[in-house]
Amino acid sequence: MGRINIWGINLRYYRAPEIILGEENYGVEIDIWSIGCVIAEMFLGEPLFCGKSSKDQFLKIMHVLGNPSEDDINNMCDNITVTLPIIKGMGLKKKLKNVDSQLIDLLSNILVYNPKKRFKPFKALAHPYFDDLRMQRLTINGKAIVDLFDFNYVEVGENTGMLSKLVPGWYKK
Repeated sequence: MGRINIWGINLRYYRAPEIILGEENYGVEIDIWSIGCVIAEMFLGEPLFCGKSSKDQFLKIMHVLGNPSEDDINNMCDNITVTLPIIKGMGLKKKLKNVDSQLIDLLSNILVYNPKKRFKPFKALAHPYFDDLRMQRLTINGKAIVDLFDFNYVEVGENTGMLSKLVPGWYKK
């Protein structure tokens, strides 16, 4: 696959590992991985994983997260045999020095090899890292920010139990 570039952005940097291994079924788990990469980049000031090719991209991920387990590989892509070098990852905490421990915890649940073990969207939104957003009515330059808590039935789906965690008591439509 050639280099994908939109407005000077190399999209490989945000590609989930299962896509690199050839998975063809696209689910929300792939988007969650990409979101984790973007969040980390906001704090680093540069992409978290900057591979020059798909193979190099996977190695960059391993240098941070370490080796995926056999179970991780099986859940990333069925019917694939892969031989990987043994790499002890440095870990997100070391890579993202001086960031809040809650952010490390959030990213540690998003940037997970096994797509089945990655946080689902509502689980990520309910993470304590975002509690400050639920504690007060936020303003920027005295103006209210976009409505963060107006979830519709399509967005909520079967996650109605999460609404009590996501929507603060002070919020009224």
